[in-house]
Amino acid sequence: MKKGDIIVIFTLIIIFCFSFVYINKSFITTEDKYISVQVNGEEIKQITFGKEKKVYPIRTSFGLNILEVDNDGVRVIEASCPDKLDVKFGKINKVGQAIICMPNRLVIQIKSRQNNDLDVVN
Repeated sequence: MKKGDIIVIFTLIIIFCFSFVYINKSFITTEDKYISVQVNGEEIKQITFGKEKKVYPIRTSFGLNILEVDNDGVRVIEASCPDKLDVKFGKINKVGQAIICMPNRLVIQIKSRQNNDLDVVN
């Protein structure tokens, strides 16, 4: 084998591994994930996904954000921050995705109830 062949094989193996991890994470059902609402680094609310649209006002000393949650995901529909980047961000629905509003110190993150931590690292 030439050096180029080894590089191609190594690259294909890496692509396969990353695609396997991505596909594995994308099959987490809505029952296994929830929305974590954090203000200033502290989780203040956990929201579960539902079939009907629900609106959750998140009012803190930093400002107001209004969340819309349904089975397809979560999005910010209104915010008191000046730039409204969190409103423009749109809907998130996969584990690990987050919407962040810096002026209001708000983080909306989708988390999994499954324990995906590593047990042992050699």
